[in-house]
Amino acid sequence: MQYEDITHKIIGSAMKVHSTLGNGFQEVIYQRALAIEMEKRGLCFGHEIEMSIFYDSINIGTRRVDFFVDEKIMVELKAVSTLDDLHLAQAMNYLEAYNLPIGLLINFGGRSLEHKRIYNYKHPENAGYQKRRF
Repeated sequence: MQYEDITHKIIGSAMKVHSTLGNGFQEVIYQRALAIEMEKRGLCFGHEIEMSIFYDSINIGTRRVDFFVDEKIMVELKAVSTLDDLHLAQAMNYLEAYNLPIGLLINFGGRSLEHKRIYNYKHPENAGYQKRRF
């Protein structure tokens, strides 16, 4: 899929952070460390970007994205013991609301780093790809 090289760098950055810090910190600590690692790898990103959510072409509110990389990839961070279907659904909803092709859901809360690539199959860049089960 598209953006695999960028998502690989983001996941590599997250793995470095998790191997250094381990689990048990609040999400904000992982956000700060991940920003440092992604910058070292030359990734272009915004942090805590406020994005509008639209319903029927009407702005109904905003939501802050943990990271917005290369103006295409949303990165949502968690620091919970394990990811569940609610976290995955939330990430998918954000992708669709922001009309982005791909996102990453990264969890630092477990003993091992968890990460999921989330695809917005409604986005034109993903037309023709088969929907996958998480």
